Amino acid sequence: MAAIDTISPATLDRAAAHRGRRPRRLTAGRVGLYAFLGLSAAFFLLPLYIMVVTSLKTMDEVRLANIFAWPSDPGFQAWVAAWSTACTGLDCSGIQVGFLNSVKILIPSVIASIALGSVTGYALSLWRVKGANILFVVLLLGAFIPYQVFIYPLVRIFSTLGIYGSLPGIVLVHVIFGLPVMTLLFRNFYAGLPVELFKAARIDGGGFWQIFVHVMLPMSTPMLVVAVILQVTGIWNDFILGLVFAGRENLPMTVQLNNIVNSAQGEKLYNVNMAATILTALVPLVVYLLSGRWFVRGIAAGSVKG
Repeated sequence: MAAIDTISPATLDRAAAHRGRRPRRLTAGRVGLYAFLGLSAAFFLLPLYIMVVTSLKTMDEVRLANIFAWPSDPGFQAWVAAWSTACTGLDCSGIQVGFLNSVKILIPSVIASIALGSVTGYALSLWRVKGANILFVVLLLGAFIPYQVFIYPLVRIFSTLGIYGSLPGIVLVHVIFGLPVMTLLFRNFYAGLPVELFKAARIDGGGFWQIFVHVMLPMSTPMLVVAVILQVTGIWNDFILGLVFAGRENLPMTVQLNNIVNSAQGEKLYNVNMAATILTALVPLVVYLLSGRWFVRGIAAGSVKG
């Protein structure tokens, strides 16, 4: 302790400055790192750039086939057409109908799947539920088996129940397929928390729901953000489940986009197609931009702990 006290403030300042100083030499490893990061950024950003500039061009300018050129007279006519007048088969109401359907599917699916997954993970990690290990293995198997295997049996079951092709039907499908991953995330997160908190709450007389609501849930913010990002992205970008289970009246935005892009009527409007694609991807992109650092925090807080 005496040796530490003898260090002068000036020495500490120089040490701190030295630690925060950038390296003066540009090494081969650093050049390679920057080159790799630059190529990676270009790989992901170049297609986005092409989509944006194409959506801002007129079809006369698109026909010039200079896909990298910035439009001479940028405009949002293609965006307006994609949103309100593009034809998705016989209906020419644009992609706005699919957007509203996706919102109606997304909100209850995300809430229900996260609620069930968090409660199930909490029960499997801290309460000695009979057969918990078997249930957890079954959920893990469900997470890794391709969901295409379950499509036909679910169609038959939902048809018998009378909910096939309805909004409750497609919401239930997303909840079923989201439950294994949500349970795994929350189970690993709660298993990584100090067990003394749970034991202290039990000694104080807390029951199953009291401990979950007042002790565990307030500490679950990072994991809740991770779960929301995963579910919003997965449900919003889904195509096959929405196509099979949603029915004609509830087709999500991705199905509407497919109908616009693959329409065989008349001329291919590439600027409208690009605008519709960007509009479809806008919600997951905004979610990632607004909560990306929370996603990293949630992963680091225990989502990959076993």
